[in-house]
Order: sequence, then structure tokens, then C-alpha cells
Amino acid sequence: MLTQEIVDRAAAAAGLPRLARFVEVTGSTNSDLLEAAGAGAPEWSVLVAGEQRAGRGRLGRKWSSPGGKSLSVSVLLRPAIPATETALLSLAAAVSLATACEQACSVGARCKWPNDLMGGDRKLGGILVEGTVRDGRVSHVVVGAGVNLTQSKEDFPQALRESATSVVTKGGRPNPQALLGDYLTCLRAMYGEGGQGLRDRVSAAYPERCDTLGRAVRGRTRSGATVVGIATGIGELGELLVRDPATGATTSVTFGEVDHLR
Repeated sequence: MLTQEIVDRAAAAAGLPRLARFVEVTGSTNSDLLEAAGAGAPEWSVLVAGEQRAGRGRLGRKWSSPGGKSLSVSVLLRPAIPATETALLSLAAAVSLATACEQACSVGARCKWPNDLMGGDRKLGGILVEGTVRDGRVSHVVVGAGVNLTQSKEDFPQALRESATSVVTKGGRPNPQALLGDYLTCLRAMYGEGGQGLRDRVSAAYPERCDTLGRAVRGRTRSGATVVGIATGIGELGELLVRDPATGATTSVTFGEVDHLR
């Protein structure tokens, strides 16, 4: 489905010629690109894999990406932003991925805070941002993205068959070259120069794509406290704002994930 030639064309369409590399099989594109970052790889280096055998999601979960059935891509960024704004990169990538899925594959996609891409009530893809912080500033980050393209229900691990979906299952048209090109183009627009202005762009774009807002949710704060309420907005650093309908108090959820209760 993917080749170096296809990846080159997609990267060139996004204004990133000669910065993208394709591998048939790897353990994790994020791990590979993090290693390259430490060796001085340039910003906007892109790594795409036909198959990941040790792909991972947030909170250490395994990410299923069988050969030839999904898009797995990682991008190296070197933003000039404080570490407190790192979460904004995940939201920016999620918006970019949702937009690209609609443009390239004709499939509706929404964002579940903070990093899931949803096709209806099932997971279509996701984002994983990893990096290094020095003296309170981001040194570099790798933004990993995965989209399920042609999997049938039986292609997913048993534990995911009731919660995952794919572009084909949702009635879309898989087009990995266009999807990759559109994703990189959207991500460049959201990121800007060195991540400057990222906060404003995320606050303008993410709420419109976020399926979590307006829902009853359950989440946890960094202290471990459980929060149940209505998701009312996104804070300036990417946190989810949850209002307790009984008291009217609003709590910021910045860690982990949330469950949609309805």
C-alpha cells in the first residue's frame, strides 16, 4: 500500500521534500525517530512504516498496526515553547488528523480528548507525543499518529473488536498518499514557526472538532481524584474543563484520559 515513492510524493505535496523516510517494518516509528532526534535529525523529519510490531499508545498501551492496513507516521519537531504547552501539540495533531481523514478519505472523524480520533463511537486512530524537556523548555518532540485504514473487525485483536473501527468499515475511501500529504500539510499550518502561536490556533480549531465537549464525562486529576461532570471547554494549555452540575465548580483535567458517559 505504501512505498518510499508514495511517501516522497506526499511529503513533497506538504512542502517537506527529502525529509521523509519509509520502512516496511519497524518496532515503533516514535522510538526510531526519538533516537534520530538525539543524533541531530532536523525538524520535520518524517518516518512512515508499513507495519509496526511494537507500536504504542498513551499510558503504555499497545497500538495495533498490522502490515498494509493502516497509516503509521511520526514527525520530529523542535518547538520553541515551554514544557507546559506540550499538550497543545497532541491537540494540534488530532485536529490535523481528523481534517485529513475527511479531506483524503471522505470519512467523518472527531477528536476525543485528549488524543483519540473517533469514527462515530469507535476509535479510528490516535496520537502519541513523546519528547525531551530541558530547563523547562521543550528540546524536541516526536508526534506519532496512526489511522486504521482497511481493517475488518476480524483484523483487530479480540479485545478491540467492539471499540475500534477503520476507514473502510466507516464507508470511507482509503488513500494513504493523500491522507499523509493532507495530515502533514494541516500539521504544518497548526504548528506554525517553532510552535509560536500554537495556543491560539488550537483554541480556535480544536473545540469544533472535539466530540468530548458537551458530554457527561469521568476523568482523573493529576492528584488521582475522580472528576465527574460536563465537559465545557478546553483550557489555554490544552486541559479539559469539567463542570460539576451540582455545584457549578469547574475542574481542570490534565492527565490520563476521560470516559464519555453519554
